[in-house]
Amino acid sequence: MSKVWFITGSSRGFGREFALAALERGDHVAATARNTETLSDLVEKFGDAVLPLRLDVTDRAQVFEAVAAAKERFGRLDVVVNNAGYALVGAVEELGEQELRDELETNVFGVLHVTQAAVPVLRAQGSGHIVQISSVMGLTTMGGAGGYSASKWALEGLSEALSQEVAPFGIKVTVIEPGGFATDFKNSSVFTAHRKPVYDQLHVSLTEMSAAAQMPGPEGVGGAILQVVDAEQPPLRVLFGEQPTQWVPAVYQQRLETWAEWAHVSKAAEGK
Repeated sequence: MSKVWFITGSSRGFGREFALAALERGDHVAATARNTETLSDLVEKFGDAVLPLRLDVTDRAQVFEAVAAAKERFGRLDVVVNNAGYALVGAVEELGEQELRDELETNVFGVLHVTQAAVPVLRAQGSGHIVQISSVMGLTTMGGAGGYSASKWALEGLSEALSQEVAPFGIKVTVIEPGGFATDFKNSSVFTAHRKPVYDQLHVSLTEMSAAAQMPGPEGVGGAILQVVDAEQPPLRVLFGEQPTQWVPAVYQQRLETWAEWAHVSKAAEGK
């Protein structure tokens, strides 16, 4: 049985790959983008299987209208993918307050809007799968990524709580945590406008790291997400890419060791 998808940020990168994977196997997709002209090739190739929708996820009213339009067109929603987002790059001291607020509006509140619009539809059906595109930076972080990680760590907590709340209604939740992929995500990242000379070396290191990174292409992510949404018992969290499968366990092992080393202080906090 074919599925109906609602995907934010469908114009490029992961969102485009997800839409293509779904459409090529015969599913239907409500594909959203700020500019629907970027979706014209999908419509030309797949016709009525695609519903292009103009959407800025920070506009709550527009989000609810888009979800309602998708439901009216296809009769149901099976997979809701919160993919739209971007990275704010810079040292924490450099971040402008409005810069960070703007990122949170997209990466956190945009997801909240879509989720709150979709859950009543999925609950009425008694089924559905919400897929949140987080990042390996939602599990760990590095200098210069504090703003981005702040948004993704918030998304992680929001989504884990959501998974427990909606499970009784037959709704599944999965958080996808990709490592680096060779998409144009890097070019869509926003660098703080408040650079401080004291952090010049940090920015040089970030640039060198990005230039030296051997990142896989995004072509495989479409097939990967199909395995997730087709699973009878999908995971709450899943890493995309080999790099995070090595990095994240090492980070967690270090955390466990630190907590064990300082367990005496944990007990002391209770007066023991």
